[in-house]
Amino acid sequence: MKSAYELAMERLKKEDPGAGKKVSEGQKKKLADIDSLYRSKIAEAEILMKPKILEARRTGDDNGAAELQRRLAEDLRKLNSQWESEKEKIRKSK
Repeated sequence: MKSAYELAMERLKKEDPGAGKKVSEGQKKKLADIDSLYRSKIAEAEILMKPKILEARRTGDDNGAAELQRRLAEDLRKLNSQWESEKEKIRKSK
């Protein structure tokens, strides 16, 4: 009798046959490089925007702070999306 975990893994393999595919050493290196690059891009975006947000709040510009916060969130969403897209390209390459 199979465990719930084993059944779930079988279902996932049926839905995405490439899900259990091994990643080569070269792909692992590329994935690590992409991770490092996008972590630094995210840190840079936060470092540049957070002081502006804090300054807007300090001066009482709540609308400006909210707009800056929204822009930061949008930038982070885009970066995360690009990050995942880049990683997926590497995983699909041979």
